[in-house]
Amino acid sequence: MRCPVNVVNRRRVLCVFPAYTPSFGTFSHAYRLMRRVRAFMPPQGLLLIAAYLPESWSVRFIDENIAAAREADFAWADVVMVSGRHVQRPQIRDIAARAKAAGKVTVLGGASVSGAPDLYPEFDYLHIGEIGDGTDRLIACLDRTVACPPAQQRLESRERLPLADFPAPAYRLIRLDRYLLGSLQFSSGCPYRCEFCDIPALYGRQPRLKTPAQITAELDAMLAQRGHPPVVYFVDDNFISNRKATRQMLPHLIAWQRRHHYPLQFACEATLNIAKQTEILSLMRQAQFLTVFVGIETPEIDALKAMRKEQNAALPMMQAIETLNRYGLEVTSGIILGLDTDSADTEARLKAFIDRSQVPILTMNLLQALPRTPLWDRLSREGRLITDDAGLESNVRFLRPYDEVVDTWRRCIAYAYEPERLFARFAHQIEATYANRMIPPARGKLTINNLRAALVLAFNVAFRVGLLADYRRPFWRAAWRALRRGQIDAALGMGFIAHHLIRFTREALRGKQNASFYSTHARDHVGERQQLLRRSA
Repeated sequence: MRCPVNVVNRRRVLCVFPAYTPSFGTFSHAYRLMRRVRAFMPPQGLLLIAAYLPESWSVRFIDENIAAAREADFAWADVVMVSGRHVQRPQIRDIAARAKAAGKVTVLGGASVSGAPDLYPEFDYLHIGEIGDGTDRLIACLDRTVACPPAQQRLESRERLPLADFPAPAYRLIRLDRYLLGSLQFSSGCPYRCEFCDIPALYGRQPRLKTPAQITAELDAMLAQRGHPPVVYFVDDNFISNRKATRQMLPHLIAWQRRHHYPLQFACEATLNIAKQTEILSLMRQAQFLTVFVGIETPEIDALKAMRKEQNAALPMMQAIETLNRYGLEVTSGIILGLDTDSADTEARLKAFIDRSQVPILTMNLLQALPRTPLWDRLSREGRLITDDAGLESNVRFLRPYDEVVDTWRRCIAYAYEPERLFARFAHQIEATYANRMIPPARGKLTINNLRAALVLAFNVAFRVGLLADYRRPFWRAAWRALRRGQIDAALGMGFIAHHLIRFTREALRGKQNASFYSTHARDHVGERQQLLRRSA
């Protein structure tokens, strides 16, 4: 549905999404291996707002991960709308400064401002919370006037729009083929209360849901684009936040895949106790889910209990990972260093976990306290929050010396992404995971765009990784093993992912990347990238 406000004026709205700082999980170094790909995933939240705005309003959408907004874009607009997460705060403020220089009224919404509105005094309007009555009041204000208000206005949604009434994101405003992954939301909220997580405070513990019909309609909209990513990521906070609803939705997804001859593959994020839900895992396999991101955080059981993440201990951790692999799901793991429970043994235990689990991709971060989390509240009471980063990459005063924690992080990423060790973990997946995937008919993927993309990727992986890279030998050992089993996609995927992980690790070890994805600590390359995007625009 669109906004029910009866507007009388036409407005021109420029939606600008800020660039992300590079991280392990965005695969930015590998984009050059692909045809047209320039960014990770479409920003669901801002595309949703764009679709909700009154039909008579003109909307222009710019993702600064792809190209910077130009002076002409700001000149065109009556209103500039921005959304983003805490890690994007410097880029969010940069957009506000450019909009203000152009004399435009500015609006900020999204997770960061909803969690910490006081961080953004430069914006005229703050949209706090999800789409709802606050959104409607905002639209009514902008309909009345696009003059900058004399003081900042905060509009908070007290009554949220049911997910079943959400419009489909405004995919018509973007080029989906510029993204590595598509994005799709089925549910919002998570019933768990992990100490470091802001999801329950922002979106609630009672999951809210879209209907299966909405999901398939959004997939239809993606297929209607001239080009689209081959993999779609369910951006739900926890894919099994409502297990019954997930079980009921998946057969609809399977039926959609069959009707369209399996044009897509899927990924999601979930808690590790999804391994207990074998019926769901079987349905996910049939629907062509390939990857599940799991916030394992730490292999230490006492640490999991301390952070209120006991659900990760519902099954023995290695058993749970092996179960997911048996259903064809490759596990990607989130790991946190700098926990209060970390000790001198933590590094050895994490390295042992890497070797035993055979998880190829581990996004290792320093602990960061986010506003509106139990961790933030506890550290605030203990006087352990750092409000001025002073060049630090975490806002937490660790119990262990800061330099010791960062050095542990460096040694762990160096260990995990040493090329021989990384490709050995990928080689393990060939038998343990990839061989367990259902092989559907290829008809749905046989499009001109897909064939062109596959040829470009194959050439670049063979040339840049298989010929030029100093890790070409371990790559070919793993790739030939996959190719002998007919796993062409797996062989290309190994080269693609490893290219990013190895390069990012080497940059991080030289001090050119942040030790925490959540850190807003500036690196020179961030400003350089923004300047380059503006010049290219």
